[in-house]
Amino acid sequence: MQSFPIIGDETAVQTRGRTRGFDVLELPVVGAFLKWHGSRRTMQAVMLVVAVVMIVHGFLGPQLAPRNLATLLTWVHYRGLLVLALLVAGNLFCMACPFILVRDLARRFARPVLHWPARLRSKWLAVGLFVAVLFSYEYFDLWGSPLWTAWLIVAYFAAALLIDSFFTNASFCKYVCPVGQFNFVGSTVSPLEVSVRDHDVCASCTTLDCIKGTRAAHEPSLVLQRGCELALFQPKKEGNMDCTFCLDCVYACPHDNIGIHARLPGSELFGDPRRSGVGRFSRRPDLAALALLFTFGALLNAFGMVSPVYAVQEWLAGLLGTTSELPVLATLFAVALVVEPAVLIGGAAYATKLAAGTSDRLSGIVVRFAYALIPLGFGIWLSHYSFHFLTGIWTVVPVIQQMLLDAGITVFGLPAWHLTGVPQELVLPLELGFLGLGAVGTLLTAYRIAEREYPEQAARAFVPWAILSLMLLAAAVWLLYQPMEMRGTFLGS
Repeated sequence: MQSFPIIGDETAVQTRGRTRGFDVLELPVVGAFLKWHGSRRTMQAVMLVVAVVMIVHGFLGPQLAPRNLATLLTWVHYRGLLVLALLVAGNLFCMACPFILVRDLARRFARPVLHWPARLRSKWLAVGLFVAVLFSYEYFDLWGSPLWTAWLIVAYFAAALLIDSFFTNASFCKYVCPVGQFNFVGSTVSPLEVSVRDHDVCASCTTLDCIKGTRAAHEPSLVLQRGCELALFQPKKEGNMDCTFCLDCVYACPHDNIGIHARLPGSELFGDPRRSGVGRFSRRPDLAALALLFTFGALLNAFGMVSPVYAVQEWLAGLLGTTSELPVLATLFAVALVVEPAVLIGGAAYATKLAAGTSDRLSGIVVRFAYALIPLGFGIWLSHYSFHFLTGIWTVVPVIQQMLLDAGITVFGLPAWHLTGVPQELVLPLELGFLGLGAVGTLLTAYRIAEREYPEQAARAFVPWAILSLMLLAAAVWLLYQPMEMRGTFLGS
């Protein structure tokens, strides 16, 4: 059972006063909309309509991926908008998640009573599911199958509904959802954070509504406004990990003391405070594994779309003596997500151990430095997904026109199949810029971690991670210049 902090507990309140600067909730239009209690429901309802249209079109529409909204919106537009939103704002897609809207509607009829099992309160299950999604994407060619993509969306709705119908709080979001984990890790480099405005106000608070929620005075069992379902107590919350930007804490706070503030992107990665609901990063091997999967998974996902992958798969098939795709792809995944990270990360950790002259265990060094790779990993995802999104940004227009024509709606005219997007040669500099920013972020973060852990040998402890970062950057740039499949669009040559 989850326990909530109480006044007097060392984890409960920071007494250090602090008034934050720029606050999105103070903006005239956007801030007013977000402070409106119906804002999230409105965004979720819009996304639910879009999801339903995608599912129906995936089942009943043309089974040619570029002409179906299920594949086009999921694998081209959604992923591109997702990473761009994380870059400029934060976890906006979890905020507008339609799966949770359906779950909340179901909870009006049946309230969950079980608590998520203690043994599963980590990211290990989500790490496995993250790998499963990456593997299924390649093995089942989800990018080219509207039907299977529609089933995947249905499976997400079913999983969220099933899990959160039995288990309290946001168990699906915190411990299961692979997309949510991607968003959590990616949002660590976002420029905005839901945080307390002034800790002195929290120090005098006795109700702790931001995490407990508010209840009716005449009927304590009646919840008027829920608190944070992910157990992030605002006065001790640090960064965006596990935060869905739901703003329940904003609505529950009786002192109007929580906002969406600007911060230095990635700043939560090189500090190691005890974080509410998360703990210390340095003591979370599951989070470190998620960070490494985020980075090496970005390289693998991009590699699966370039021409050299076929030569590698053919070589592996000959080596294994098989013509079946399953063992070949499984071997490729094992090498890229297990063997390669173990060798590279283990080597960097061992070099740091020698350079710093420390007796620290290699596993501890790996866990502490793993988070430094997140900015570069995000840069790779951003470069990859923004390429598909920008070069195919307008392809959704004729697909919608055709769908409406099939439904007998002619007001929008004939499909404009000539619409594509930004020329590839104009997108390339932007991709290189994303990779460069990610690499700089990783280098700066790695150095700050080295300073924190080995202040007297910081430079020497940093060098192995700098070399590793540059190696991964070189691999990403090489991938960028390889012929890439234009999956899900008609832009292939």
